[in-house]
Amino acid sequence: MENKISIAACNGMSALGLVGRAACNDLSTENDKTLSICITATAADNQEFNQIIKKYPIIAINGCSDDCVNKILKSKGIETEKTYNIDKILEEKSLKVIDPSRLDSEGEKAVKELKNVIEAELKKM
Repeated sequence: MENKISIAACNGMSALGLVGRAACNDLSTENDKTLSICITATAADNQEFNQIIKKYPIIAINGCSDDCVNKILKSKGIETEKTYNIDKILEEKSLKVIDPSRLDSEGEKAVKELKNVIEAELKKM
């Protein structure tokens, strides 16, 4: 399956990072067209992820406006196909998450909303 798309999510120890990790993990297990990239391993020069980021288009999912995912990918010479910021998506839907380690009902709603946004983008690609 050469037509895969990589999704690189924020892995920060924040509630937004948890939402990003959960949404991207769900998508990569539910859709064989997507691969979830561990941005932390990518930053640490993990060879498996370094090969994947060069092979497939990437959607970057930043937790906030710090844009860490994009900065890490740019440091590797990689441009993204599309970039989203979780904080902006959740703000538009009046969703607020606060726990960096557990998803409550609001966190699950946030994951679902982020997945919807990414799935809509995948249909365009």
